[in-house]
Amino acid sequence: MARNARPEPGLPTRKQILDFIAQSAEPAGKREIARAFGLKGQEKITLKALLKDMADEGLIDGNRSAFHRMGGVPKVTVLRVIDIEDGEAVAVPDAWSPDDATPPPRLRLRERQGRGSALRKGDRVLARTEDTATGWIAHPMKVLPAHADQIMGVVEIDKTGKGWLAPVDKRERHASMIADLGGAEEGQLVLAEPVGRSPRSGVKVTTILGDPLAPKAFSLIAIHKHGIPFAFNPEAVVEAEIAAKLPVGAETREDLRHLPIVAIDPADARDHDDAIWAEPDGEGGFRALIAIADVSFYVRPGGALDADARKRGNSVYFPDRVVPMLPEVLSADVCSLRAGADRAAMACHLEFTAEGKVTSWRFTRAIVRIHEVIAYEEAQRRIDSGEGETHLANLWQAWQALETARKARDPLALELPERRVVLGEDGKIKEIALRERIDAHRVVEEFMISANVAAAKALEAKVAPVVYRLHEPPSREKLVALKDYLATFDKKLSLGQVVSPSLFNRMLKDVADESEKALIMEAVLRSQTQAYYGPRNMGHFGLALASYAHFTSPIRRYSDLLVHRALVDAYGLEQPRPKADVPATSGLADRDRADLSRISEAISDAERRAMSAERETIDRYVAAWLSARVGEIFECRITGVQRFGLFATIIGLGGDGLVPISVLGDERFFHDDKAHVLEGERSGTRYGLGHRMKLRLAEANPLTGALKFEPEHSSGLTIEPRGKPLPFKKKGNHMAGPRGRPGNIRHQGRKK
Repeated sequence: MARNARPEPGLPTRKQILDFIAQSAEPAGKREIARAFGLKGQEKITLKALLKDMADEGLIDGNRSAFHRMGGVPKVTVLRVIDIEDGEAVAVPDAWSPDDATPPPRLRLRERQGRGSALRKGDRVLARTEDTATGWIAHPMKVLPAHADQIMGVVEIDKTGKGWLAPVDKRERHASMIADLGGAEEGQLVLAEPVGRSPRSGVKVTTILGDPLAPKAFSLIAIHKHGIPFAFNPEAVVEAEIAAKLPVGAETREDLRHLPIVAIDPADARDHDDAIWAEPDGEGGFRALIAIADVSFYVRPGGALDADARKRGNSVYFPDRVVPMLPEVLSADVCSLRAGADRAAMACHLEFTAEGKVTSWRFTRAIVRIHEVIAYEEAQRRIDSGEGETHLANLWQAWQALETARKARDPLALELPERRVVLGEDGKIKEIALRERIDAHRVVEEFMISANVAAAKALEAKVAPVVYRLHEPPSREKLVALKDYLATFDKKLSLGQVVSPSLFNRMLKDVADESEKALIMEAVLRSQTQAYYGPRNMGHFGLALASYAHFTSPIRRYSDLLVHRALVDAYGLEQPRPKADVPATSGLADRDRADLSRISEAISDAERRAMSAERETIDRYVAAWLSARVGEIFECRITGVQRFGLFATIIGLGGDGLVPISVLGDERFFHDDKAHVLEGERSGTRYGLGHRMKLRLAEANPLTGALKFEPEHSSGLTIEPRGKPLPFKKKGNHMAGPRGRPGNIRHQGRKK
């Protein structure tokens, strides 16, 4: 707007008002603004209310006689959390108008020290604000009821033509009326938001995502539900492309290109973080090398690239896609240890005895040329057939030494089957099976564990900051519950003794009956704590290690990148600055060196988010695969016992589902919480944790990933989906909902 130019008539936007105030040659009050925009009557009243809102939001000073532009926020206001960065919540004014072209100010919420952020994305907070030299900050006073987040669901149209939103979250049991379809059609996957404060007001569709059963739809559901960042900041992509062109600097690195280093990975792996080499030392022991992609050389503290990596925390792996921590030009190309290509690496050199005791370690920045990238199965085949080259045979011999040390420390040994979803070229499920574990996996795993231990000890030796991978011993509360459960098998667990992984291993080894062992293994697994990241060493209980850090996967884990940066600082591994426009240091940022607690908690949260998203996506694929097999009988094992029924998993497949108590029999069942058993009052029939039983698949809902079972010969109430099926329902596929309530139990009467 030219200075003193007359604005177009009509109620102005916030931006137009701010521009007018800033450019007006005279004091601009309500009267001058109304005159400039030709406002009359009701429009003046509306303008008054708008100016009051702008003053409350800190955009103008609030002086009604002559407004001045502020562009700040009130001293006390309502903020909405839009992100969690390094464990600290970032918020914007909740009342900021979307039609205002001026971007809202970002405020960092300063919560109580030492706890990380208790706030989550989308929370609304009443806060006291402060404009500091480093930017706006806010001090939370009260968490307010949050506006409902966007809901993801499938559009259904009933007989009257009314639209309903069937949620894809299995925890949501009810549909929402759609007040505004926004162009969406029946059967489409959409995002919607409430149109009013009352649930009766319904929702309006904001985004149409398409066919919910199309290839890649299941992972898309998880990405949206968990708020996983999947689009890189354009500035981050540009920085990645610049970094990808940096010269490796062979003259300043240890040259290891002559060694036959190999990367052993899954056959379909796109990024290769690690590669290994070993040879006998001539005295019964071994020299070994673990070469890890030198991501810290390319991704340096500060800038958009580092910020995006911190926000993601880790790569997320779905059957149909990967949401990488780093842009593809780095993750799948320059940082990936490809065969035959010169690559920058962080090298961990180890020497260990025939008993696997590490006698020395050192870390260098190196240049490597991977001899070969081998799939696990191919490496194992060569060894088993005697066709393995010398460098492969050396790896297996070195592993035997490390395995000796592993057995001596006796880490927790639980058999945890992992489901593997194989997709065809059309994106549809080709196979679902449990992943086979072979020695090739153990070889790589033991080399990686050794390098991770060495990294932690190397940093401790320099009294440098460490991001530890922590796994604490079971809590007393969980041990008491385990003790009560073991008592039902006439087995004892003394709480006075030192609890160690070997204690659980001995317990399992003494159980001869395989079905009983499965029960106890489930109970031991439930007693364990969840691993996390932190700067204070608490040891790794499961691995029976005193010091442990993640060092071997910096392409896909930010924790490992932090450990690399700490090693750069501690051991003077900084490389000459490659270009003037690249940050000088590849070591730790000052903020991380000063306080690792905040970023450790943030990446722990990101890991849990990724695990939930990956698990739920697998559940949806399994449900989709089973949806054509509703009515079939499966051999199952009970994995959970609750008052309302049982949780069971299909043996050999891993599909998990609910067996409602209503289908177990025409009698009352009592829940024994300590023994994890449901027992029939009249018949004495017992359903316990780990028991095998044949179950009929009664329902499979691909949208939620929910399965429901009933006994093969049930005398209880049948399970049937209610209401009109979704438009994409296949013959025999029970995945519908009642006006969008997929999977409700309907009591049809007792079976004869």
